[in-house]
Amino acid sequence: MKLYFSPGTCSLSPHIALREAGLEFDLERVHLGTKKTRSGADFTLINPKGYVPALEIEGGEVLTEGPAIVQYIADRRPESGLAPPAGTLGRYRLQEWLNFIGTELHKQFAPLFKPRAPDEQKSAARATLGQRFGYVAQRLDGATYLLGEQFTVADGYLFTVLTWTRFAGVDLGG
Repeated sequence: MKLYFSPGTCSLSPHIALREAGLEFDLERVHLGTKKTRSGADFTLINPKGYVPALEIEGGEVLTEGPAIVQYIADRRPESGLAPPAGTLGRYRLQEWLNFIGTELHKQFAPLFKPRAPDEQKSAARATLGQRFGYVAQRLDGATYLLGEQFTVADGYLFTVLTWTRFAGVDLGG
């Protein structure tokens, strides 16, 4: 397997999952401005969407989109506990969290990383993120991880977006 990544991006989430699963993999850094890999390849030929993460798997297939990638990784090592078994309520709770993190947290950071975004848009994003992180804090009250006492790929994704809060000026109320 090969993970295409760029520092400071959401590609940290599958990187965490790969390490936690104990899987062997290679890393290939992508310059998002030029869309070139460190080895000089045109990244858009690997992932036509042009962004990371992308995971090259068996047979040269490429998976994109972080939540799909981390579930694939978890399913390669079910004994790791990184995801509950498929078809269980626990798995649907995992998907619920991955979707929440992706749509209600991750995407809210977009204007905060764009220097030309209007200040009103940035203020609105920070306010929304404050509310959404408040919900996460409430759900974590008394729990070690999002799904209870077991670290899952959702926790790795949450950690990833939490690392952006300081840079983006998001107040977590602490």
